[in-house]
Amino acid sequence: MKRKIIYETVGELFCGPGGGALGASMASYQNHNLEVRIKHMWATDYDKDSCETYLKNISKYERENHQRKDLPIVVNGDVNTNAIDLESEEQFPSVDGLIFGFPCNDYSIVGESKGYKGKFGPLYKHGIKILNRIDKPRWFIAENVSGLSSANNGKALCKIESEMRDAGYKINTHKYKFEEYGIPQARHRIIIVGFREDLNISYEIPRPSGLKVTAKEALSGIPKKADNQELTKQSKRVIERLGYIKPGDNAWSLDIPEDLRLNVPNTKLSQIYKRLDPDKPAYTVTGSGGGGTHMYHWDEPRALTNRERARLQTFPDWFSFCGSKESVRKQIGMAIPPLGLKIICNQVLTCLYNRKG
Repeated sequence: MKRKIIYETVGELFCGPGGGALGASMASYQNHNLEVRIKHMWATDYDKDSCETYLKNISKYERENHQRKDLPIVVNGDVNTNAIDLESEEQFPSVDGLIFGFPCNDYSIVGESKGYKGKFGPLYKHGIKILNRIDKPRWFIAENVSGLSSANNGKALCKIESEMRDAGYKINTHKYKFEEYGIPQARHRIIIVGFREDLNISYEIPRPSGLKVTAKEALSGIPKKADNQELTKQSKRVIERLGYIKPGDNAWSLDIPEDLRLNVPNTKLSQIYKRLDPDKPAYTVTGSGGGGTHMYHWDEPRALTNRERARLQTFPDWFSFCGSKESVRKQIGMAIPPLGLKIICNQVLTCLYNRKG
């Protein structure tokens, strides 16, 4: 018997280049006569290059894999201005699910960590607006850095959770260590999954796969024709310094001669000129790149290319990023790993459709 295919429709805020969208689009739930998939209806982001990347790749994937003609609409604009009206059903129609990886700048442990009192901290409230609509989404997925749990002495996360519950959702908050789920990167993120209260569904955290994918495994066999492989120009001094840094070590290694050491006595960030350990998952891919934070190859004295960084984030090689090399680096570092979001979305669909009775 041929399976009946149905779709959960999704809207996305702060969509970035499409890591969440790709992961959701790859997710599915199947039983003997039913297949459930996810299709995106609309998305929005303030960054123009990210929106162009999203349109180029997510539209392509949905057209080829879901045979869609009604491709998602991507709105480029700032949600804090009148350019985007989240109350507009015409521009942002009702959907079954909402995904929003609200900007993490103010919750990161690197920086001032202003939490919800900062410029970016309150942006989660735009997701709450959608959750408070009369025609509420059935479910949502919200994502942020692990520093969210300690921001404002723990008050930020409690405040966000409270507003989600007040909007009428039963929520589950969990810190995922994505390297435990086969992602080739030690990326730790707070993910909040919510189901509308009337559905009476409890989310069950997916079990870690136990599969460890190393940096060497992740970066092997990249096709020469893949986009975004421009090399970063390294100075002779940086190349010489990297020659003294062992795999897995960083700029504070005692093996580095005195004349090549960094003269920054108040800074000891571990990722400065840190080389990957080929036999372990990579350290966290970030959107920054200055001051020795590009991420560095374990064998060759150079920074990783954006394609290599995208591999660590589990973007497929056909996924082509738009914009300058610096813009692409930021897009990749700020994105949700597609395979990580696929795991979460698979579990959401299972909870929705694998109920007894």
